[in-house]
Amino acid sequence: MNKKTLKLTATTAIALVSAMSPALAQMTEVGPGEGALSIVAWAGYVERGETDPAFDWVTKFEEASGCKVSVKTANTSDEMVALMNEGGFDLVTASGDASLRLIAGGRVQEINKDLIPSWSTIDPRLQDAPWHTVDGKHYGVPYMWGPNVLMYNTEVFKEAPTSWNVVFEEQTLPDGASNKGRVQAYDGPIHIADAAQYLMFHKPELGITSPYELNEDQYKAALDLLRGQRELVGRYWHDAFIQIDDFKNEGVVASGSWPFQVNLLKAGGAPVASVIPQEGVTGWADTTMLHVDSEHPNCAYMWFEHQLSSNLQSDLSVWFGANPSVPAACTDGRGMQTAEGCTTNGLDDFDKVRFWTTPVADCSQGEDTCVPYYRWVSDYIGVIGGR
Repeated sequence: MNKKTLKLTATTAIALVSAMSPALAQMTEVGPGEGALSIVAWAGYVERGETDPAFDWVTKFEEASGCKVSVKTANTSDEMVALMNEGGFDLVTASGDASLRLIAGGRVQEINKDLIPSWSTIDPRLQDAPWHTVDGKHYGVPYMWGPNVLMYNTEVFKEAPTSWNVVFEEQTLPDGASNKGRVQAYDGPIHIADAAQYLMFHKPELGITSPYELNEDQYKAALDLLRGQRELVGRYWHDAFIQIDDFKNEGVVASGSWPFQVNLLKAGGAPVASVIPQEGVTGWADTTMLHVDSEHPNCAYMWFEHQLSSNLQSDLSVWFGANPSVPAACTDGRGMQTAEGCTTNGLDDFDKVRFWTTPVADCSQGEDTCVPYYRWVSDYIGVIGGR
């Protein structure tokens, strides 16, 4: 990872890309499929019915396109960036804390939205979102978005917790026992933003206006909070399935999580639920992006159109507990999702979610004022002590 690229703002990313590599000719038509398609994806994003037979949006795509899909699951945005830097993949379902890095690093190519017939069905709030659009050029197709929720054990918490303090501050829980060793936190530098958001609510005197734009004093306060949290955390999680097992078998009672884990645990009868606490939430808006050296671009463009199909968007929304990038998927009845389900998943709370984005030095507070992402990476490793 080139630390200098992490200092970029979105508006200067293209300049670096142009300097690093020749401009790519944008595709002008979709030809016959090349027979294969490799995708780097979050867990649960590309299902072929192996986890649950009711959720399969790969098999029919393969039959229709002739493109055999292979999936490499990534557990963090940093892992996604590393895999795309290595190469050998066609697509990645990148969150906002990875997408601009991939653009700035020249790892993904501009897409031609005119070759995607269903582009117009995408939520207008996502079509030109700054995490995949630079200088009016689009570098991906919106896939799914959602909040980072507080998941909790309903046998311990008879009433939903109202604050993230159950995972940030030592305390006695409603069952009479301490939370020490019974909570988890996300094993990724972007978790610093969750601490900053907590401080926005509880220490307004710090003047934090965005959890991704922190000056030195604000950043130090967030790290101090996380150092205290380290004494409470039993495990820092990055694998969704390991977290599921920890809630079932290891006595974990509260953690930041994704709706995916909540849904799978509830479906299996585990006593869990989730809540958006008073401090609010961070969240992710994921974009499918095409590798600059993709060997199967025709299959990739076929997938772009397929991923926007209403039934895929609807079923993925149910499966992951997230929100479709195609709002009609909530109401048109072509899949499993309903309007009520989308409301539950937070479709109406878009403006309340602070979406992951890459921290850069030149921020709204001023040039070279904020702490850039490469420091988040090294400092967070130091905070969690290599656990």
